[in-house]
Amino acid sequence: MLTEQIQGTIIRTADFVFSPFDWGRVAEPVGPMMGAHKVTLLVVEVAPGKTWRLGWALEEENVAVIFDGSGHGDVTAHRTEVGRGSALHSPTGKTLELEAGPDGLTAYVWRTKLEGGEPTGSNPRLDNELWNDETRLHGFAGTGEVEADERTAVMNFLFWPGTGSARLCLHCGIQDPGQTFNVHQHPDSEEAFIAFEGHGQMYLIDRWHDVGPGDVLFAAPGVPHGTRNPEDGTARFATCGGPTPFDPVLYARANVSAEVK
Repeated sequence: MLTEQIQGTIIRTADFVFSPFDWGRVAEPVGPMMGAHKVTLLVVEVAPGKTWRLGWALEEENVAVIFDGSGHGDVTAHRTEVGRGSALHSPTGKTLELEAGPDGLTAYVWRTKLEGGEPTGSNPRLDNELWNDETRLHGFAGTGEVEADERTAVMNFLFWPGTGSARLCLHCGIQDPGQTFNVHQHPDSEEAFIAFEGHGQMYLIDRWHDVGPGDVLFAAPGVPHGTRNPEDGTARFATCGGPTPFDPVLYARANVSAEVK
């Protein structure tokens, strides 16, 4: 049963509630039980030498990011070594497996149900890295809810329509000291993203919040959100995630097509 839609929330790593299994444990900081209707976000901790499996689902799309540890990822026989910053895309009709190495493995996994009628990629990309800068968004000024900062961050597009994603996307925002990914909102999309590296701030609804690695932001459609690195030093602040379903406006701002390839 779906809980009533909430505007948004920030979930701290200390507040994750894990359930144990023989392969490790899993938490669900974002999902139907807390009011998300379009996206579910899992935190999956796989014990050394164990394997976590997400079974075949015809009407589901999944994206995983390795937060800690190393091992192997398998998207229906597409097997690759994974480590911190590796990303996997499991299109509809594919399985997803994460096999932990000797030190274990922690991954954040985004899930969404297809609503029907979405175009699907003919040859979707199945693996990537957060730091891949092949396709980027520069100079994003936001959508006007808050005065824009001219010192703008960049965003890498990892999984998006251009790589064959039907509904989910994965972006990596890189905020060097003093940079902001300006406040914005998505009229039709829920947003779920995490602080991946460093300490910074996330804007939600009407104010900035200090966050650290692993913390999660959820915003309902139409709710303002953004990220920034207010530091004066040299440490970057990196985030990853994206709106579900993907928001074509972001790709228009980057002068790339939002057509599913």
